[in-house]
Amino acid sequence: MPANDLPATLNSDTHTKQLPVVEGQLDHSFATIDWQMPWLSHITQLSYISNTIERLSHSKSQRNSLDGSNDSKGLDNVKSPNRHDINASDINTPDTIAKVLKTAMLQQAEHLQQPLPHTKPAHDHKSQTLQFVSQNALPDGEAYEHFIGTSGNIPTRDNLHDLFNGSIWLTFPKTKAMLNYYHMLEIAKQGINERRGRVRDTITVFDENGAVLVTSDASIGEALVSFDWQASLVKPRAKWDNPTQPDNSAQAAVYIFGHALLEQLVHPRKPLCAHSIVIHVAQEFFTLSLAERMRYLDDKVAEYMDTLLSNDDVKPRQLAPLPILGVPHFWAENADTDFYEDSYVFRSGRRKKDKK
Repeated sequence: MPANDLPATLNSDTHTKQLPVVEGQLDHSFATIDWQMPWLSHITQLSYISNTIERLSHSKSQRNSLDGSNDSKGLDNVKSPNRHDINASDINTPDTIAKVLKTAMLQQAEHLQQPLPHTKPAHDHKSQTLQFVSQNALPDGEAYEHFIGTSGNIPTRDNLHDLFNGSIWLTFPKTKAMLNYYHMLEIAKQGINERRGRVRDTITVFDENGAVLVTSDASIGEALVSFDWQASLVKPRAKWDNPTQPDNSAQAAVYIFGHALLEQLVHPRKPLCAHSIVIHVAQEFFTLSLAERMRYLDDKVAEYMDTLLSNDDVKPRQLAPLPILGVPHFWAENADTDFYEDSYVFRSGRRKKDKK
């Protein structure tokens, strides 16, 4: 079991908590996900999510018989050691992804013996417990972010985009709540317009396409921001952590935040480029378990985004471009230094122009 995953059956000294198995069907787009890809390794509850999605997307059985009969397709023949009674309305209906993510969140909270994550309240709104709900729960005309901020409900569709969005909510709950908080502040100031403004544009770019470079070597972060691919990605390759073989002596790693970027990486292409931030850490960070790393990072990234988004001059260009398949150990072809000679992907910087 990966270090960042939690058991499906949760035991304590006083009771055993058994959560229901999610039933339903997903289209074959979900079957194309390669869950072994290194950029997915940090996702909280990865084993549960991947195993459940694979089961639901590969299932050939059509559970149309809900009349209590005992044939092979009947509800009575759904067997699982963790199964609670499942309502007929839960079978063969939409909102499967919302149920998968909700179960993963409950498992995580039970294992850590912590409450479910909450929203960060803006203005006179109260903090709300976060949960995944049907897209149909979003009222007509209400902004998606406003609905989350006031209700704690995250509208979720049965598609890849929302699966990865929910996975990031599980992995970075404080950071996602912080981003939604700033959406709420801006909506209160400006209302809902075609143009979101610099703050909401910056949030959206990071939320959809962000990545976090974590390093104990300041020169690696400085080189990335300066578009010096040789000094950030090539020459210090030995310092980069390998997600499949974590190294306590590593000094750099990238964790993807953007859910749209994860969706695009289902079909990897060399030109895919993340918009990144740099988080400086002590060397001891790389001695932590993956779960400990992500909890620490969630706090640090939330603090970083709070500082960034509170600046009047914030803009998306303050996020550093990072060709994501150039991250060491993310893609086999980047072991050859010629991979980085593609000037269409690894472009020269614009930072000097920004300073003028």
